[in-house]
Amino acid sequence: MIKRAIISGGGTGGHIFPAVAIADELKRRNPDIDILFVGAEGKMEMEKIPEAGYNIIGLPISGLQRSLTWSNVLFPVKVIRSYLKARNVIKDFKPDVVVGVGGYASWPTLAAATHAGVPTLIQEQNSYAGLANKRLARKVDRICVAYDGMEKFFPAEKISLTGNPVRDDLLGEASKEEARRFFGLDENRATIFIFGGSLGAGTLNKSVENAAELLGEQTDVQIIWQIGKFYADRYMNGKAASLKQVAATVFVDRMDLAYTAADLVICRAGALTISELSFLGKAAILVPSPNVAEDHQTKNAEFLVNRKAAIMIRDTEAENSLMKSALQIIHDKGKLKDLGTEALKLAKPRASADIVNEIMRLIKK
Repeated sequence: MIKRAIISGGGTGGHIFPAVAIADELKRRNPDIDILFVGAEGKMEMEKIPEAGYNIIGLPISGLQRSLTWSNVLFPVKVIRSYLKARNVIKDFKPDVVVGVGGYASWPTLAAATHAGVPTLIQEQNSYAGLANKRLARKVDRICVAYDGMEKFFPAEKISLTGNPVRDDLLGEASKEEARRFFGLDENRATIFIFGGSLGAGTLNKSVENAAELLGEQTDVQIIWQIGKFYADRYMNGKAASLKQVAATVFVDRMDLAYTAADLVICRAGALTISELSFLGKAAILVPSPNVAEDHQTKNAEFLVNRKAAIMIRDTEAENSLMKSALQIIHDKGKLKDLGTEALKLAKPRASADIVNEIMRLIKK
C-alpha cells in the first residue's frame, strides 16, 4: 500500500491529464492515499489540478526564453529556489514515491526526491524526450514511455513501454449519426473534424478559411471546426464558418461526439492527441506545431507516418494544401480504413494501470 505520493509537472494539458490519470488510478487502488501535486507558479496546473480534486503546491520555476530577458538572467536563481522548496516539501510530506510527468516543476522536484532517496518514476509522453526527463534519467528508478526506441534517450534497463493515459469517456455510446446530429450536421455525410486545442491553431484555422470557396462546392462532405478562443473574433464570422456544411465552434465540450462523428481528423501532433487518435483508431492528418521545444511534435507525427498510421503535412505547407489533401483522403474509403487500422495497432488502452503497476513495483522493492 502507498500512503503518500507526490506527482510533479505540468505546463500544458499534455502533461496535466496524464498526471491526473495516474493520480486517479493510484486513488482507486489505494483509497486512503494522500496525493500532493507540485507544479509551477502561474501555470495551468495551478488551476486544473484543484479542479480535479487534488492539492497542489507551486514552485517559482519558469522556462528559458528564446531572447535575452530578465527572466533568463534570473533563471538560475529560480531553479535554486525551486529545488530548495521542493526539498522542503519532500521533507515535510514524506512521500513513498515521487512521479514526474515533465514540465518546468518536474526537474527540481524529482532531483530533490532522488537526492533524498525516495523511489522515483518519470513518464515521458513524447517520442522525443523532454530536457527535464533526459536530465533525470540516470537518477530516477523507472521510466515509463509511450513509444518504442526510447533507448536513445534513456537507460534501456529502466524503460517500460506503457503508453499515455487516455480518457475513458472518449468511448461514448452515441452512434456516428447521433454524434453528427449533435453538431447540427447531416447524419449521412462524410465528416472531417479539425481542431487546434482550446486556444486554437492559427495555421489550421487559416487553412480552412483559405479553402472556403472549395468547401462551399462540396455536397457530400461536412466539417466540425473548432476555432479556439484566441481566434474566435477573426474566424467565427468569416466565409468558411458561414457555410452550411461547416459547424464552426469556439470550443468543443463533447470531444467524444466530435471524434465519433469524424471519418477524418485534422490536428496538431501533441502526444496526448496522438494517443487519443490511436485509442479510437481514427484516420488523421497531422500538422505538427513548429512552436514547441525541440520540434517534438514532428517526431511524434513521424512515428505514426512511418507506420502508415497517419498523414503528415508540415505547417509551412498547410495553408495552401491541407484542405485539398483532406478532401482527397475523405473520398478514399480504403485509405481511411487503412489509416485507422494501423493507428489502432499503436494504442495502449491500459496505460494508466500499467504506469501504476510500475509504481507499485517500486514500492515493493
